[in-house]
Amino acid sequence: MADVTVFGFDGGPLPVAVADATLLVGGARHLAAVDSSAERVVLGDVGAALTRLADHSGPVAVLASGDPGFFGIVRSLRRAGVDPVVRPAVSSVAQAFARLGLPWDDAVVVSAHGRDGGLRRAANVCRAYPKVAVLTGPGAEPPVLAAALDGWPRRLIVASCLGAPDERLTAPDGDWAEPNVVISLAGEVEGGPAGWLAGGTRTPDGWALPEDAFDHRASMITKAEVRAVALPHLRPAPGTLVWDIGAGSGSVAVECARFGAAVVAVDRDPAAADLARANAARHGVHVRVLTGAAPAALADLPEPDSVFVGGGGADVLAAVLARRPATVVAAFAALEPVGPAADALTAAGYAAGGVQVQANRLAQIAGRHRLAATNPVTLVWGSR
Repeated sequence: MADVTVFGFDGGPLPVAVADATLLVGGARHLAAVDSSAERVVLGDVGAALTRLADHSGPVAVLASGDPGFFGIVRSLRRAGVDPVVRPAVSSVAQAFARLGLPWDDAVVVSAHGRDGGLRRAANVCRAYPKVAVLTGPGAEPPVLAAALDGWPRRLIVASCLGAPDERLTAPDGDWAEPNVVISLAGEVEGGPAGWLAGGTRTPDGWALPEDAFDHRASMITKAEVRAVALPHLRPAPGTLVWDIGAGSGSVAVECARFGAAVVAVDRDPAAADLARANAARHGVHVRVLTGAAPAALADLPEPDSVFVGGGGADVLAAVLARRPATVVAAFAALEPVGPAADALTAAGYAAGGVQVQANRLAQIAGRHRLAATNPVTLVWGSR
């Protein structure tokens, strides 16, 4: 096996040791920076490059952008059985935040590369978190990402060709170039509070929060026990988008956002929408709240991964199923809609299930204990 050294390239001078290699592997622009007569393999087809590298008997220099151990070639090399020496440079993400003069230990970094929902996941992370760096890729160029975030108040800065003479910071509709990284900022996140855990993603300190953790009107709120059952079926996580329809106080929306999901809450009542906004702010999460009646209010929303239907009739559930989310959970206070909802899920190709949730909470009366019943709620869910 050849001796392989991976050199990071950030626009500065490459180490003298690169010239000792008898095989150079890297992108065309990286290879152009090396004055050497060594054999060169342009790193387009990674598999072909790895095959050539495995057949080489002399020293090999692999050139890669920034820190090659950060969403870089080091992972592919190790999977191919290569144990490289790594000489990193400054990553493009670190450079981008440095150019903006911002700390980034509280930023979420996401790669939009890959065909398996890369743009969708990246956009959902930008919708959910206030400070995000996106490593763009084909199909997820800056204008495409900006279009996906329409409706969310985000400031996007495209940092192009970092470290090169033509380096620049632009808007997505400006004179950006490849390669680039997009910084997504929400509100006043210029500094942010100091923390202790890098990465910016949230881990909630609990779930199925008590009702007094939310502002609500006359106990019109999805009870904690119901949320405890619904959340595992909604599966909120970074990179996913959850709709909360008939959101009321927004308790389900807030719970999902606390797990790092992007969330849209919809309610026809302006007062309920205001409560949902206030509860999101109270818990420090980003929830896009829309005032409007479903199903019409759903027409222009981005595609959801999961949907909680807390209000509306059969037409709302039908509109949700037409969008083909991975999971749907519907809550009913009355029994009559339960059977038709389960049938609609099954007819749409979902594996349907359900349960009635009725909690009896411990209470005191006249110095003694009793169980106080909450109103029963039936949950019907489906997954595909």
